[in-house]
Amino acid sequence: MNSFSLQNFGCRVNQAEAFDWAEEFQRRGLRLEPDAARSDLVVVNTCTLTGRADRDVRKFLAKVGRENPGARLIVTGCLVDRARVELEGIPHITLLSNADKANLTGLVLGPEASVHAALPVRFRARGLLKIQDGCDGRCTFCVIPSVRGRSRSVPPADAVGRLAELARQGFSEVVLTGIHLNSYGLDLRPESSLLGLLREMEERCGWMRLRLSSLDPRGLGRGLCEFLAGSSFVRPHFHLSLQHGSDRVLARMGRKSTAAEYRQVLNAVRRLSPEACLGADIITGFPGEFEEDFRATSDFLQGSPLNYFHVFSFSPRPGTAAAAWAGVDPAAAKRRTAHLRSLSAEKFAEFRRSFLGKTLEAVVIRKAGGRAELLTANYIKAYADAGNQAPGDAVRVTLDRVEERYVRGRIQE
Repeated sequence: MNSFSLQNFGCRVNQAEAFDWAEEFQRRGLRLEPDAARSDLVVVNTCTLTGRADRDVRKFLAKVGRENPGARLIVTGCLVDRARVELEGIPHITLLSNADKANLTGLVLGPEASVHAALPVRFRARGLLKIQDGCDGRCTFCVIPSVRGRSRSVPPADAVGRLAELARQGFSEVVLTGIHLNSYGLDLRPESSLLGLLREMEERCGWMRLRLSSLDPRGLGRGLCEFLAGSSFVRPHFHLSLQHGSDRVLARMGRKSTAAEYRQVLNAVRRLSPEACLGADIITGFPGEFEEDFRATSDFLQGSPLNYFHVFSFSPRPGTAAAAWAGVDPAAAKRRTAHLRSLSAEKFAEFRRSFLGKTLEAVVIRKAGGRAELLTANYIKAYADAGNQAPGDAVRVTLDRVEERYVRGRIQE
């Protein structure tokens, strides 16, 4: 076995796990192969957050079976923990649970596999660092606590040490991930916090830049908000798990928050960080969502300082309370989803236009055909003529023209 391929589905936490596996497999002598059809070993990190995620995983597994039937196929992640029996019939497959992930390379290659000291080829242009897993919440629609378990945090010394290692490897930006980042440290003894960890990381590696994955607005206290908005260490891009803008639906979701509380948090972050990009997750078609609930959500989003939102139609997940409730008419849910996605596109286009002519910090995501794809500090995807920059390099880019998916820019030498 000479080569391996990694295929991720779902959240940033899965991406961070695969990031670590890519390094470990390469240190054990395997070559990273981007194409699963040409790889000796294919590792699939699955998601089961929605029905579509389930279908995408199964479609990919069938494709690997057709195109590369001789590959050793390792399947892990949330779909395995939720529906192991359904996957066991697939030929040449090894199933590993979420609990096996910490030792996945050892389980796959064995404890005696050789270890190479040379730094591996980068799996991603930016580093990814998982500091927390699991969730103690009980939202009525979410299957994740049952497949990921209770909240568990990486000890601060280990997290800071890993960030320092990524700094030594030359990463200019690292994405900090967790299933429920806000609960970081609450399970540790002595107890810690996300704010405390960020301060330690800034003290040790303040020249780097961190980008945080999704945050729960219910855990954004004043101290954390002020740090996130006021520190150059953290990129000014904050994605929040709002889910809805109707108090009645939020209560049915088990969110234990109100739209007014969400608005207060969003306004506070915007006031502290005027140029930050603010995003949110929103669910439409939740069981019991009436038209007035949807209008309340649409009005909330329209009047909020949010710049974009990821909109999902409700997907019943087996074992959750909401899966047993009568659903919304599919045509109505589809219409509501389309409306909010259109609103999101309008708001994000307006946000990007507001930065034309300005020069922003950015990181090179990839290069191809003389073009560099960039991501600005505040989450604007841009492209520019490439020079001698490499993926992962920190640059400054002046934004010139808004296009459908990207903003045309010029890298400042």
